[in-house]
Amino acid sequence: MIAATTPLSIKTPKPVSSETSPSTPLSYHLIKERYQAAGQGHLLTYYDDLSEADQSALLHQLHHLNVERVNRIHQKATTCPSPMLTNQSALLAPLPEECFDSILEASPDKVNEWQTIGLKQIAQNKVGVILLAGGQGTRLGSTAPKGCYDIQLPSTKCLFQIQAERIFKLQALAREQEGVTEEVIIPWYVMTSGPTRLATVKFFEEHNYFGLSQDNVVFFEQGTLPCLTFDGRIMMESKSQIAVAPDGNGGVYAALRGTGVLANMAERKIEYLHAYCVDNCLVRVADPVFIGYCVSKNADCGAKVVRKKSPDEPVGVVCLRNATFNVVEYSEIDDEVANRINPRNGQLAFGAGNIANHFYTVDFLNKVESFEGDLEYHIARKKIKSLDISTGEVVTPKQVNGMKLEMFVFDVFPFTQRMAVFEVDRREEFSPLKNAPGTGQDCPETSRRDILQQHVRFIQNAGGKVVVGEDDKQLEGAPTLEISPLVTYSGEGLSHLVSGKSIKTPLLINSLEDLEKALF
Repeated sequence: MIAATTPLSIKTPKPVSSETSPSTPLSYHLIKERYQAAGQGHLLTYYDDLSEADQSALLHQLHHLNVERVNRIHQKATTCPSPMLTNQSALLAPLPEECFDSILEASPDKVNEWQTIGLKQIAQNKVGVILLAGGQGTRLGSTAPKGCYDIQLPSTKCLFQIQAERIFKLQALAREQEGVTEEVIIPWYVMTSGPTRLATVKFFEEHNYFGLSQDNVVFFEQGTLPCLTFDGRIMMESKSQIAVAPDGNGGVYAALRGTGVLANMAERKIEYLHAYCVDNCLVRVADPVFIGYCVSKNADCGAKVVRKKSPDEPVGVVCLRNATFNVVEYSEIDDEVANRINPRNGQLAFGAGNIANHFYTVDFLNKVESFEGDLEYHIARKKIKSLDISTGEVVTPKQVNGMKLEMFVFDVFPFTQRMAVFEVDRREEFSPLKNAPGTGQDCPETSRRDILQQHVRFIQNAGGKVVVGEDDKQLEGAPTLEISPLVTYSGEGLSHLVSGKSIKTPLLINSLEDLEKALF
């Protein structure tokens, strides 16, 4: 096993030439010739002005950058017709009924069947988790990785801790269902970005991996791509440094392969993966119901979705485009299509809102390399601080001056052979943290509210009553009731204690003993 205190590192690509030291004069001439041939010779404009150390650093970057690939990506992104840039409503079709199910309409017996299948896979150590955690909390007013953010729950738990404890509890539930005595392990593969890597690892170390074994928390880093001018010239951050940006959450597929994570999964005999974004405070990590549903469908790829609130809700929709699975942006769907109703259930025909919550088989992840060249790169036009090659000065632009190229995690959907789409209850499973405190939508206050309200429902669904105490401030209108994930993963295991009884808020429950003491 690979210990988390020695995180997996990105493997260095094979150099273009056979030179082992990019600081030699021969390497300089070869690199200069190569970059001039690629139309990117400007990157060496200030080479002679640099110190030996900076010259070596620049040559090292250029030596290992596949500049021809960068040119191809730019060419494809800017010249190939993209369905993201034109209205393709006439080519859209709703999801086939055979690949879609909803937990909102499924019987309790069917849900229990899916959960049983999922817990069995977990108990057999066949399930791993991929956490997309490369983002910083900049929009939240924090420079720390977003997973470190404290949404001001009574427990002060951050997003990382909440999710880690859900993994811990789920391992116990799987062990209990299957009656196994050996250890049940759900490996947690945490994808960081360059700016968040060291801070994330340090945070986990300082918090003792939130009770998980450090051997089963594996960090890896997403890739980067150079920032480009609109005519495809690579931008520079300084005279000795290329300007780069993360390649989007869709870069996870290349990163899994390039950092050795897929090999680690093979070593552990993992067969199924659950992938999600760190900013969803309600995420059911390694959700056994979702895992069991996808396994029962023999799916190689799956997506959780939530029902759109209205036809004009600005969210991407999982549907068919040109007879393949895709996520179609709201702006691409005209009013007639957006309002179309499915006569079978009276719901929106195009109502499967994407929440970046996916299932994969390891076999599918291993196949991504074979079609990676066909994946779409999306252009993000940005204000990019960069070196003005003509003056040698670093300029902070007031207007958009360049582009960052990125891939989205759902870009692999058109290549799946057996897709499964699973609709879940938004109240129970989706509350993203994206906006600054006080904005009133997808912010720390709404995240905290949604968790507290869910925990009230846990007690009520178990047959208990929640009494709001006089000293409960009820922030955001939610009774202050927090139940640790170590007590219950999704509300299970409470009814034998709380049925027919009451509890009074404010209350923080860290154990079944805490709950039992609070009952009256």
